Amino acid sequence: MAHRLLPEWHPQDAVQLTWPAPTGDWAPLLERIEATLEAMVVAIARYQRVLISVPDAATRRHLAHRLACLGVAADRLILVVADSDDTWTRDHGPIAVEHDGKLTLLDYVFTGWGGKFEAGRDNTLTRRLTDAGVYACSVSSRELVLEGGAIDSDGEGTLLTTEACLLNPNRNPTQNRDAMERTLQAELGVTRVLWLANGHLEGDDTDSHVDTLARFCDPGTIAYVRCDDEADPHYPALAAMEAELKALRRADGEPYRLLPLPWPRPCFDPEDGHRLPATYANFLIINGAVLVPTYGDAADSRALTALAGAFPGRDIIPIDCLSVIRQHGSLHCLTMQLPKGSLATHT
Repeated sequence: MAHRLLPEWHPQDAVQLTWPAPTGDWAPLLERIEATLEAMVVAIARYQRVLISVPDAATRRHLAHRLACLGVAADRLILVVADSDDTWTRDHGPIAVEHDGKLTLLDYVFTGWGGKFEAGRDNTLTRRLTDAGVYACSVSSRELVLEGGAIDSDGEGTLLTTEACLLNPNRNPTQNRDAMERTLQAELGVTRVLWLANGHLEGDDTDSHVDTLARFCDPGTIAYVRCDDEADPHYPALAAMEAELKALRRADGEPYRLLPLPWPRPCFDPEDGHRLPATYANFLIINGAVLVPTYGDAADSRALTALAGAFPGRDIIPIDCLSVIRQHGSLHCLTMQLPKGSLATHT
């Protein structure tokens, strides 16, 4: 395929992260979220580099020292001062496409999930990192509002997404389904879009990002959230989503191999009691490993076992994400993979 949206399992140069500012939304939980991010960096650096944008020079110095103390080799770490509004790199980071063997990073518009939160600095972060010489390939600015967590690619022309997000008038109000499919085909090279009409998680600010619900593990396998508690308010919508997934077909007409992921016990915010979006679908695929969010729940081990079966030959690494869901995201939301050839070697 001459033009394609790369899948997450494509060989990677690095994983990109955005470090929280001391005065940002993470301030009340800063030590906890930093500990989680540090665990992620330590795990990822065993396999590849980690690019981290940091809010200021003081944070850069502190983080370089801290990660060195944790055993992260200096040549696996790239720290760049570039301030941000928040830490959700999946949604403000670049999206990689390959065209005739040449890599391009697409810089889409990020509006804080349809204007829910301030996102001015996040929206310019990719351009500022480009100006700093971080990326080795070309970076192209786009006019479409699109977040990385809203789409998932099989690498063979099929894109999985949700109607609730991509067709939401708070993103691209002039784009109906047909127009959106034409745009995705033109810009990402996809030939098929699989739309999920059902599925949501309480506490999710993204309008049902697909990376919280269902993910490609390979071109023929989709892992998805399944709720087995009929008394849970999520049950009807997730059961309907499961039926949709069973009805989907690959480009060759064959059904997908479906991998249900377990349903953890409800997690609630300790301050005001609202439900938090705990999901095992928010895993991250890197070179040689898969990082899986865990929540101190009995279902954690079942999720790890299920994903180990989906990714033979890759290490399965649990990451405690109880702190991450306090701000309504999880592990995958914090990251963006940078495919091989995208990162400048001199950084």
